[in-house]
Amino acid sequence: MLSQLFIKNVAVIESASIDFENGFNVFTGETGAGKSILIDSINAVLGGRTSRDLVRTGENKAVVTAVFTDISEKAQRLLAELGYELEDGEELLVSREISAEGKSVCKVNMRPATASVLKQLSSVLIDVHGQHDSAVLQNPELHIGYIDSFGNTENELSAYKEAYKNYRETERAIKKISMDDSDKAARIDMLKYQIAEIENAAIEEGEEESLLALSKRIKSSENIMELISETVSALDGTDDMEGALEGLSIAVKNAGLLSEYFPGFDGLSEKFQEMYYEFEEFANDVKNAADELDFDPELQNRTEKRLDQIFRLKRKYGGSVESLMEYYQKAVTELESIEFSEETLDELNKKLSVLQSDMEKKAERLTEKRLAAAKAFEAAVADELSYLNMPSVRFSVNFERTDFSDSGCDNLEFYIATNAGEPLKPLAKIASGGELSRIMLSIKNVLADKDNVDTLIFDEVDTGISGSSAQKVGKKLKQVSRGRQIICVTHLAQVAAYADAHLLISKSTENGRAFTSVESLDDEGRVNELARIMGGDITDALKKSAKELLDSSRG
Repeated sequence: MLSQLFIKNVAVIESASIDFENGFNVFTGETGAGKSILIDSINAVLGGRTSRDLVRTGENKAVVTAVFTDISEKAQRLLAELGYELEDGEELLVSREISAEGKSVCKVNMRPATASVLKQLSSVLIDVHGQHDSAVLQNPELHIGYIDSFGNTENELSAYKEAYKNYRETERAIKKISMDDSDKAARIDMLKYQIAEIENAAIEEGEEESLLALSKRIKSSENIMELISETVSALDGTDDMEGALEGLSIAVKNAGLLSEYFPGFDGLSEKFQEMYYEFEEFANDVKNAADELDFDPELQNRTEKRLDQIFRLKRKYGGSVESLMEYYQKAVTELESIEFSEETLDELNKKLSVLQSDMEKKAERLTEKRLAAAKAFEAAVADELSYLNMPSVRFSVNFERTDFSDSGCDNLEFYIATNAGEPLKPLAKIASGGELSRIMLSIKNVLADKDNVDTLIFDEVDTGISGSSAQKVGKKLKQVSRGRQIICVTHLAQVAAYADAHLLISKSTENGRAFTSVESLDDEGRVNELARIMGGDITDALKKSAKELLDSSRG
C-alpha cells in the first residue's frame, strides 16, 4: 500500500509530506486548493507523462517520492524481474525528479530507473481512477478490455493472437506471389537481369579497398618516387653526400679497433654490424617499392574503370558492397520463389486452410470465455449499481460477430436502461455524468478482485451525485477499503464522513505567492470540514449535522 507521499516544489505545493492509513483515506478542500495537483503528483511518480509546467515557479526542480509498504507477491515478482528485488518486509521507495528544463530522473529504492519501469510498477501498486476513466466508458472500442480483464482471457487471447498472426503472414505471402502472368514474366526478367549484372561484375571480398589503395598510389606516384629517392640517397649516399650505410661500415671497423684500448667497446662492433644489415635490408625494401611504382597508363585506366563499375552497382543496389550482395541474395531467393510459385502457392494455400481452421477454433474459445465472463460481469455490475441507488437499472454487454482482427472476432458494447420499462441503449449515448461515475465505480469494484492492486485512487468519483446516492458511494468505498487501501478526492460530506483518515488541502497566500498545505484532521477538524462542505459558512447547526453524519458513518 501507499504509506507516504512527499511532494516538493510541485505547482502551488512548496513542500508536503502526507501519511496514509490502510483503509479509506479522503482528501477534501476548497476548489483550487490543489487537490488535482496531488493526483498529478501521484501520476508523475507512477511514470505518467510530465512537463516542466509541473515545477513550481522560480524553482529548479520538482520532486515526488512515494513509499510503499506490505508489498504484494505479484509486485515483488515484477520488481525482481526488473532488477529491483526486495528483502522480506522491505519498503519500496519510488521517486521522480522533474527539472525546470523538463528533464526527468527516476529512481527505485535509490537506484536509477526509467519512466517505463515506473509505469510497469504502477500496474501492480496503484490503480488511479479519474474523471477521464468515466469518459473511457463512452468509447465502446475499449469495453472489450473490461470483459477480458474480468474473465481472465489472457491465455485464450494470446493463443488467438498467435494464430491470427500466422494466418495473416501466410495470407500476405500468398498475395505476394499471386501475380498475373504478365507481371510475373516482367518480374522474372528484371530479377534475371539484376542477378546477371551482379554476377558478371564478380566483385571479390576486399577488392574495392585494394583498388582504392592502388588508385591512391598511382595518383601520388610522383610524390612517392621523390620520397623513395630521398630515402635511398640517405641510406646509400650520393656523389656529394656520404650515406648511412657507409657511415655504419666505418663505425663497425673503428669500434673493433677501439675495443683493444677500451674494454667497454667489447661487442659494439657486432651491434653496429647488426644495424648495418638492418639498414641494408630496409634500403632494399625501399628500392623494391620503387619497382612497384612502375605504373603504366593502362593500369591506371583499368583501375579507374573497375572502381567506377563498383560505384555504379553500389549506388544502384544499396550504397555499399555489403548491401549489394544482400540485394543479390534476396533477388536469387525471390526468383526461385517465383519460378516455383505454382508449387509454393499450392503449399501455402493448404497451409492457410489449416491456419484458418486453427484461428477459428481459438477465436471460438475466446468468444465462449468472453460470453461467460460478460454474463457474470452483467450480474455483478447490476448488483453494484442497485446498491448505489440505481435499483431499476439494467446493464448488458451487447455482442456482435465481426471479421477477424487482432483482438478476435467479437465487437461488444455496454448497454444500459436506467429506468424501468425503458429499452436497453448504448451506455455512451444515454448515461449522465453522475450515472457514469457510479457505473465506473461499480466496474472498478467488480474488477478489484481481478487486478490484485493494493491501492485504488478515486479522483472525484462522486461527480454529479448527491443525497442518498452520495452516501451509498461513501459506504461502498468504505466496504471496498476493508480489502485494500482506498484514496479518494471528494467534494461531498456524505463520502468524506466514511473515511478512516481525513486530509484537508488548503491554500494560502504569503508575500503574493500561493502555498498549498495538507493537514490530517482530528475529529473536531473533521466536523468543521464536513460542516464547511455541507453549507459553506460553518454554523452551529451545520456542525451538529456534520457530527451526526460522522457518528452515523461509524455506526
